[in-house]
Amino acid sequence: MDIKFQKIDRYRWLIPKRGNMRVPGLVFSNDELMKTIQQDQSLAQVVNVATLPGIINYSLGMPDIHWGYGFPIGGVAAFDIEEGIVSPGGVGYDINCGCRLMSTSLKADEIKPFIKDLVLALYQNIPSGVGSRGVVCLSKQDETKVAVEGAAWAVKSGFGQLDDLERTEDRGTMEGADPSVLSDRAIKRGLDQLGTLGSGNHFLEIQEIDRIYDQEVARAFNLFEGYVTVFIHSGSRGFGHQICDDFLKEMNKHISTIGFQLPDRQLSYAGLQSDLGRRYLAAMSCAANYAWANRQILMYLARETIMKTLSLNPRDLGMALLYDVCHNIAKKEYHLVDNHERLLCVHRKGATRSLPPKHPFLPKTYHHWGQPVLIPGDMGTHSYVLAGTQGAMDQSFGSCCHGAGRVLSRSKAIKKAKGRAISRELEDKGIFVQSRDKRTLQEEMPEAYKDVSQVVEVVHHTDLARKVARLRPLGVIKG
Repeated sequence: MDIKFQKIDRYRWLIPKRGNMRVPGLVFSNDELMKTIQQDQSLAQVVNVATLPGIINYSLGMPDIHWGYGFPIGGVAAFDIEEGIVSPGGVGYDINCGCRLMSTSLKADEIKPFIKDLVLALYQNIPSGVGSRGVVCLSKQDETKVAVEGAAWAVKSGFGQLDDLERTEDRGTMEGADPSVLSDRAIKRGLDQLGTLGSGNHFLEIQEIDRIYDQEVARAFNLFEGYVTVFIHSGSRGFGHQICDDFLKEMNKHISTIGFQLPDRQLSYAGLQSDLGRRYLAAMSCAANYAWANRQILMYLARETIMKTLSLNPRDLGMALLYDVCHNIAKKEYHLVDNHERLLCVHRKGATRSLPPKHPFLPKTYHHWGQPVLIPGDMGTHSYVLAGTQGAMDQSFGSCCHGAGRVLSRSKAIKKAKGRAISRELEDKGIFVQSRDKRTLQEEMPEAYKDVSQVVEVVHHTDLARKVARLRPLGVIKG
């Protein structure tokens, strides 16, 4: 598809309405990133999303946008609650894939001599990779509780503290979860995967804060140059994947009965007010809660491992949750549309919520500063902490990018990495990595991703979020 677009300003690009588009497309990017974006079909997917019923204002693309299933990864779209739709392709297979960042009292220079030992211990104690089994084996009754209670179940079970919930998006529990709508296959897949990292781009990373951009906000976030942070990126594992797969099959059958001609069958949907749409949202909420419980347990495992490996007590480690955000979700939220507040269903696929100061959903700790926005790089580049802004509410339904965004497919990355020792290349840069196999490292090598610093500059200059701190990787475990 030949996509016509217009450059609005240095960081915004408009795709005008044409054909069956109900709204224009709007992409946040710079010139260099836009050249990369045009190499896949993600702009065509922005156009396709713009044809869906009930879409409001724009079909949006973040600067890390790349081709995905149905919606582009890095895509945002909001739908009217009465006339709009919900689409599993607008959420993704890994429901509530997200990030959690912890600050510590450790100085990076003091632990660098022990990084190899620390990474190996984390790798041994935190299950990772395809099909890995967690430290928590659930009964069906307990799994039902996890699906409804989310991170609160993990805290009640001894994996963390009540304060952790205050610093988790939605307090780690999404309302409306109903395990009765789940398939037996989904339930079975979730029984033994709680407390596992997963595979692909999921990781646990030990980092050093190597630059502060906003001293006042960084201090409020407990981030100080030269200190250590711990970053976790994981999701709902096979449980969420199966839920997505189940409802995609049902919606594919549904869409063939209503006579609507989709530009891409991967955009199959159901009306938000339909029984199918409500059941999907109830199932999606179960997966979201499972993911929050999963990251809560992973944080606990990381804390215990670090203390044991470095012979520290909890006070010496001083690990505290900064925030936990989700990337793949559909949420009912109120937003201003033509100066009127309306209830919408906002799809964020490979996009992070970015709430401004004084927003009612913020914990008191961040009320004056805005939501911490966590942007991971890949295992060889920096990650970033940003703060939410009013600009995101005005332009993108309170949304921001979620990472660097792929520029090479996994197969192309493997081909480019042929004959190279990626782990050795990273170690030469002072980054120690443990992974289940070298194929994962090839798929996830730094060249497979866009330049995350450019992505962050775009969202900073468009006021979708503002820069607070930069984090440099020291040690990484991958699935």
